[in-house]
Amino acid sequence: MSAPKGATELLNPGNCVIAFIDHQPQMLFGVEGADRQALVNNVVALAKAARVFEVPVVLTSVETKSFSGNLWPALVGVFPGERIVERSSMNSWEDRGFVDAVKATGRRKLVLAGLWTEVCVAFPALSALQDGYEVYVVVDASAGGNAVAHETAILRMVQAGVVPVTWQQVMLEFQRDWSRKETYDPVLGIVKEHSGAYGSGVEYAYTMVHRAPATVVRS
Repeated sequence: MSAPKGATELLNPGNCVIAFIDHQPQMLFGVEGADRQALVNNVVALAKAARVFEVPVVLTSVETKSFSGNLWPALVGVFPGERIVERSSMNSWEDRGFVDAVKATGRRKLVLAGLWTEVCVAFPALSALQDGYEVYVVVDASAGGNAVAHETAILRMVQAGVVPVTWQQVMLEFQRDWSRKETYDPVLGIVKEHSGAYGSGVEYAYTMVHRAPATVVRS
């Protein structure tokens, strides 16, 4: 199977838009087969990476008042004042407000993360492909009703031409070169806060090898 058109071109801050779909309490309640706290961590880390690299984002929610609840405060807090596209449709690509928000960025590489993978991620991914977008799905910032549903949805999307990625891969694809000092410290800050053992290793190197002050995290 040949690579989808454009899939071999690396993501960079100037060629993509990231959409966060339905990261809401009720959707999180229905997640099985994934660690919910890890999922929140990954979504927020992806959001912070988008902010650091000034990548345009689209935030969207479904049936906030009647069913799903507000977008997670930890996500919204990364983008204070950002408009949230409210929908009733399961498929974001069938909502004019969402599509207009994506089109307004002028980007043709669409990076998706959302809940649930088999519905609110897969549906717009497939629809956007039909409209000529290059679609990437951040698999560890998305989750399904169970592990089988998530994995099957990823398989379906990949067979159609969607490119699977992970949040840290996306961030490092943006950074690409550690000589880019304007984003070096913010990226490593995200790593130390959100990358688990790798982040601990970076903190160790900073403090024990380079004698930097220890990071103090305040709640």
